Amino acid sequence: MKKKLVVLTGAGISAESGLKTFRDTDGLWEGFNVYDVATPEAWQRNPALVQDFYNQRRKQVLEAQPNAAHKALANLEAYFNVHIITQNIDDLHERAGSSNVTHLHGVITRSQSDINPQLTYPINGWEIKEGEYCELGSQLRPHVVWFGEAVPMIEIAASICSKADVFMLIGTSLAVYPAAGLIDFVPKTTIKYIIDPRIPEVGRYKNIVKIEKAATSGVAEVVEALTTT
Repeated sequence: MKKKLVVLTGAGISAESGLKTFRDTDGLWEGFNVYDVATPEAWQRNPALVQDFYNQRRKQVLEAQPNAAHKALANLEAYFNVHIITQNIDDLHERAGSSNVTHLHGVITRSQSDINPQLTYPINGWEIKEGEYCELGSQLRPHVVWFGEAVPMIEIAASICSKADVFMLIGTSLAVYPAAGLIDFVPKTTIKYIIDPRIPEVGRYKNIVKIEKAATSGVAEVVEALTTT
């Protein structure tokens, strides 16, 4: 039986595909304050602005390509039972070939009902337009978990982490909760590879291997270690 490899990915893995996030720019995301475009209050206040913002981000995601780190994780399925948990709203893991991906914060290539977040739909192209409604007659919005909203997949993700034989943390600052708390569910005896140019504070955890590199080079290093020993 293959060992279970659990991978938690954040902004850093998609940055090398050209996708920017607010993490590295003092709360600004493509020049916008995140609280003006990524909260329920922003949607109520100015839905046209929020919709346009995510339409433009969706266009960028569709134009981006999976990088070597995404592809390397997909290739690890030949050796491990790989389950990826991502904080990212892009679909680059799926397009790279990963078959088990849990999106904590939704995925921008889908829309959802404004009144029932469980109703989600694929998007044809890169735009959600005004006047496009869900089956309940409500305007469609991005299928993205905004600040102040519940993270419905967090309990499932915690359960996945609790069963990890090997754990990888890639490109995340461990600053956004509840996702940042998932490492607490990983068994103490499990080896934990931390890959980021700026390693977050992980001093209280055991069996840590720090790799202070960008995602593509760092993942390549871990893949070599995991597949040649």
